[in-house]
Formats: sequence, C-alpha cells, structure tokens
Amino acid sequence: KKTLTVPHIPFLDEMHISEVATTLEEKGERRTIDSLNWREKFPYHPLTTISIAHSGSHIYIDFFVRCNYLRAVNYENQSPVSQDSCVEFFIAPNCDNHYWNFEFNCIGTVNASHRTERKNPTRLNDKELDKIKRYASCGTRPFNEIEGLFTWNLTIAIPLDLIGLKYDGSPINVKGNFYKCASATSLPHYISWNPINTENPDFHRPDFFGDIILQ
Repeated sequence: KKTLTVPHIPFLDEMHISEVATTLEEKGERRTIDSLNWREKFPYHPLTTISIAHSGSHIYIDFFVRCNYLRAVNYENQSPVSQDSCVEFFIAPNCDNHYWNFEFNCIGTVNASHRTERKNPTRLNDKELDKIKRYASCGTRPFNEIEGLFTWNLTIAIPLDLIGLKYDGSPINVKGNFYKCASATSLPHYISWNPINTENPDFHRPDFFGDIILQ
C-alpha cells in the first residue's frame, strides 16, 4: 500500500479557497492518481493529480484533470456526481472500516456520507456540506457532456472536525484513497491512487486504502 505524508501549512486558512491551488502546488505534497485497476473493461486514463496539505483545521486538496469529455449534469447536494466528471476522496480517520466518502463533480457539486460499507450510508446534511469549501475552475453551472481536450481543477477544504479529527501539533495517522471516475460519460473510467484488487470497479473498499500521515 502507498503512503502519503501531508504537510502542515497553517496560513492556508487565511487564504480564499480560490487562491489555494498555487500554494498547494508549490508547498503541498503532489501525487498522481494512476492505478488503472480494471484496464480491460475501462482502459481510458485521464491525467489526474492531487496536491494536498492541511492547516490544522482543514485538509486542502487540489485535483487537476486533463480529459477528453466533460460532463456536469448533477447540481444538487447528494446527487450522483460519480456519473459526471468526478474526483473523490475517501478517508478512514481511525484506520478502521468507518470511513467518509467525499465525491465532487467538476462544478463542485458534492455527495458525501459516513459509512462502514457501501450500503446504509449516513449522508451529510446541507449544513454539514456547506462547511466544505470548494472552488471549481469550470464554474458552478451544470452542463451536458461536451467533447474536446479539457484541463480543469477543483480545490476543496474539508474541516477536520467534520470527520471527528482534532490536530494538536502531533502527526495524525489515517487511511484513505483518491479517485477519478465518470461513469456516464462517453469514456467511462475508474482510477485510483492506491490500487484496488477487485473484479469490478468498487471504490468503497477500506481494505485497499493507503496510509496518510497529517504532519
């Protein structure tokens, strides 16, 4: 399993979310989402990277994507954004089977829940979802699929207390994974940061999460 060490950058909280991406690229930790786990069925592999850091109160992630189809039909909280051009972050704060899934399409629409398995999620309410800062380079208006060569990024900030974590200056060990998918586009795909060894696409597998250390 892969390991990711997330640097502590306290002044991120002083910046507007739209300004964070450059700092994450310069001072954060960068990784590529490149595990093509179901290559025969879904060979398409859009370039996807993350730049990540934490402020002590939030986890900041900037997703960067280069792709050939762009779709953002879903615009309401808790709608099925994985059908669209979508990036995702799953985290198990206590390194067990309790995990949170945070899924975003390219206009920042969010689907997020607390789970122990794919079934029976405890969905975050609108007030909780509003605490997640988001900045989408594509804007926030929905649109049907378009074809071309696109680059886009989505910057997010997830409050640590939303997932039951408190930073006291000591490193925090968690587990998690990062994903890129788009199930309803003309080139559906399912790729991950940490590899997943299942027959069919399944991101809801804490047993395949990687190690993440918040410095």
